[in-house]
Amino acid sequence: MYGAILGDIIGSPYEFERGPKSKEFPLFSARSRFTDDSVMTVAVARALMDELRGSCDPVKWLLTVNMQIWGRRYPDAGYGGRFYRWLRAPGPRPYNSWGNGSAMRVSAAGWLYEDMERTRETARATAEITHNHPEGIKGAESVAAAIYLARTGSSKAEIREYIETEFGYDLSRTCDEILPGYKFDVSCQGTVPEAVTAFLEGEDFEDVIRTAVSLGGDCDTLTCIAGSVAEAFYGVPDWLREECRKRVPEDMRAVLDDFDRMKIERMAR
Repeated sequence: MYGAILGDIIGSPYEFERGPKSKEFPLFSARSRFTDDSVMTVAVARALMDELRGSCDPVKWLLTVNMQIWGRRYPDAGYGGRFYRWLRAPGPRPYNSWGNGSAMRVSAAGWLYEDMERTRETARATAEITHNHPEGIKGAESVAAAIYLARTGSSKAEIREYIETEFGYDLSRTCDEILPGYKFDVSCQGTVPEAVTAFLEGEDFEDVIRTAVSLGGDCDTLTCIAGSVAEAFYGVPDWLREECRKRVPEDMRAVLDDFDRMKIERMAR
């Protein structure tokens, strides 16, 4: 999850086309902060860990409860209008969204399961409680699948082929080809392919982050997605993990620590 949260924090000052359209920029500034992307990433992770530890409640109920708890705890994190209303609703229902929110919060699903089938099934559940449009579901499944493949030793060529074949995303354009005409876009279909392309072109974790920010668009979310896959492929440098921990509150750090413990436990099986 560090990759997703770092992508969110580093990308946050450059949202709404405020970025340099270049890889040369300070990774952190006074305007670097976590947003709804990080809050919901943590909420989803908390719900999935509760489910795996034997909660009797259905996973969609756990997801809904945790997302509402964390969203209400951090009400000014930058949620979209419909999602904000969902957070406050007494009986929230999905609203057929194809927005990229389903893809930015899904990273925990890519780490916690032992096969692709369960990974995608859980990713679908994390989307369907709000983003039950086919594009919203596809966005979540594709990101979780890319993380699963990256952490289990697949090459970038194999990851590219799987995402193109299974989800129909066009990954043929280079970042240089994407950049000139790319604008702010909150859809899964206008964010996920670009984020995956940034991962595919990046040479290490930091380079993936810089490449994603250089594209612009919905910069915090695009970089959150790219960073989540990059972490699974490259890992995150220790200094960046520590910088991330400094920039999130104690309750989020506690979930990060618990998540690391659960990853180790499950990978040791």
